[in-house]
Amino acid sequence: MRIGVFLIAAGFPGMASGDVLRGTVEAIGAAERAGFDDAWIAEHHFMTYGVCPSAATLAAVALGRTSRIVVGTAVSVLSAQHPIALAEQAAILHHVSDGRFRLGVGRGGPWLELEVFGTGTARFERGFPESLDLLCSALADGPVAGDGEFFRFREVKMVPQAYMSPVVACTSDGTVRLAAERGLPMLLGMHIGDDEKAEMIAGYERYATFPSAVPAAHIGAVLGHVADTTEQAVREMRESLPRWLGPGLAGYVPVDGRPSPRRNIAEYVDLLCRIHPVGSTEHCVEKITATVARTGLRHLILMVEGAGDRARTLENIARLGAEVLPAVRQAVSRSA
Repeated sequence: MRIGVFLIAAGFPGMASGDVLRGTVEAIGAAERAGFDDAWIAEHHFMTYGVCPSAATLAAVALGRTSRIVVGTAVSVLSAQHPIALAEQAAILHHVSDGRFRLGVGRGGPWLELEVFGTGTARFERGFPESLDLLCSALADGPVAGDGEFFRFREVKMVPQAYMSPVVACTSDGTVRLAAERGLPMLLGMHIGDDEKAEMIAGYERYATFPSAVPAAHIGAVLGHVADTTEQAVREMRESLPRWLGPGLAGYVPVDGRPSPRRNIAEYVDLLCRIHPVGSTEHCVEKITATVARTGLRHLILMVEGAGDRARTLENIARLGAEVLPAVRQAVSRSA
């Protein structure tokens, strides 16, 4: 059983972006000391929902300041960058960290970065399979060439080569199928609960081209917040999360005039508190073990920044590591 932290670099009101980024790196160091297996950094552009525009860059800083913990991107937005350039960055981090870097990629959305970086909505709408295949080829043994709709270039040999496979963020049946046909593990978001995660894993298994694809390699993101009582933990999340989610989610601005996504923030916070490990130590352990039993997932990453304060985030990480992680690992080991 692997348990990590998921860091969105959330821009709560009143927090300077530089402080958030420094706090994110500090949180990864704290997660290493607390016994977490890995730390995953989100990537967003032009919004306060997440103030890290390059997860790979921040991962490089975190890797340089740690010695054991695995650090990954959750995710690098593939529709907004060149897959070969991303593969080169991943290869560097793989080698200089002695294999402690993992690359997670996602399709992204029809957001402003497509216009600013010049990749366009077509890359988002139909270019993800081509980008993903080029990325996988660049991370494998042998040369790579572009001969598709979006990328055309002569054959080149990757230097350095990394020999690694990316994790793919999946939010739709089409992306599940894309990952399954390539034998790539999925990253499943914290906006869905155990039943939806289980359905996506079942869909993956139906689509899988490679019988050896191991469901346990998938990763599930959840909100994780521990307090003395479940009532206290839920109250804290109801007080803090809307301050971030309201202005943060408003930053998702479509580039092509389609309607902006809308979500009832209070209802969303209640959902997150209900379906994820938000509560006392015992409640968090029960929630995580129930997720493992229902989904078959053996790798979870906990979003630990919900309190909106650097000191409270570090306290949450330390307490989860000391109280929740050992109990979960023991419970999963007994049931295996």
